[in-house]
Amino acid sequence: MKGHLLNSRFVLISGCSGGGKSTLLAELRGRGYPVVEEPGRRIITDELASGGTAQPWIDAAAFLRRAIDVALKDMAEANAYSGWVFFDRGLVDAASALEALTGEPVLHPVCSNHRYHARVFMTPPWPEIYVNDAERRHSFEAATAEYQRLMETLPRLDYNVISLPKISPSARADFVLTTLGGVELQAT
Repeated sequence: MKGHLLNSRFVLISGCSGGGKSTLLAELRGRGYPVVEEPGRRIITDELASGGTAQPWIDAAAFLRRAIDVALKDMAEANAYSGWVFFDRGLVDAASALEALTGEPVLHPVCSNHRYHARVFMTPPWPEIYVNDAERRHSFEAATAEYQRLMETLPRLDYNVISLPKISPSARADFVLTTLGGVELQAT
């Protein structure tokens, strides 16, 4: 995968469900940075409203194929922003899950042509803050398994995985921006 073009402005925040990704991204948004919402939650909201079946607990493969399409569209639309753009999950999450579920070899072909910043920030399992809701119906154990899969997948795609410390959202945002060298690409 070395030598493929990275989009050095697109920063992927991934990791364990219920690990504080959305809260961190809300903090970054509050500081003026563009944030791209998680494809999966948007799809589930649409499917629940329309009675559709592309939901992870009804038709997981259809859900994941749609998540790949949404993530690709998100990346194309994010080119309109300048500076850092933060993604709540994205293409790697969906392609990795689809390949694990179906065996379809989608991960490398799709993810080698559509890249994020070389550093990917991961929220580790954090049982003290994990909660279920209408869009997060899976168990903490399933969320942890997903996290483990991503921790194995991302380095194989030549990403530098950085585990986020279990600290306040403001301190996490400071950590992300400091790690990225936050001064060169300020919020717009």
